[in-house]
Amino acid sequence: MKQLSIIRRVLFACQGIVQAWRYEASFRTHCLATLFVVLVLIWKQPEPLWWAILLFTCAAVLAAELLNTALEHTLDHLSPQEHPAVGIAKDCAAGAVLILSVGALAVFIAFLAET
Repeated sequence: MKQLSIIRRVLFACQGIVQAWRYEASFRTHCLATLFVVLVLIWKQPEPLWWAILLFTCAAVLAAELLNTALEHTLDHLSPQEHPAVGIAKDCAAGAVLILSVGALAVFIAFLAET
């Protein structure tokens, strides 16, 4: 992979995002939430700092969801049978997404309270 051009690496990354959109309802839900945040930002026209904070927060949630998806698919491939360790790993990854999502919601509520 190190020898591939930046364009090819970006295309692989885009394929991952497309696959997550196709097969992961949670990813689609977070994308729609991000769209909602962007529409509220356009409507409210806050200071640039709020744009940066909210967009970075949304990006972090989407990135965590992609990592969770990657981990789930890898673990399901490596261990098709149920295994307690696999369950713990998948639950922890989902918990990370949940924590980031709650944090993102708190940031959005703070934004709404201030504007």
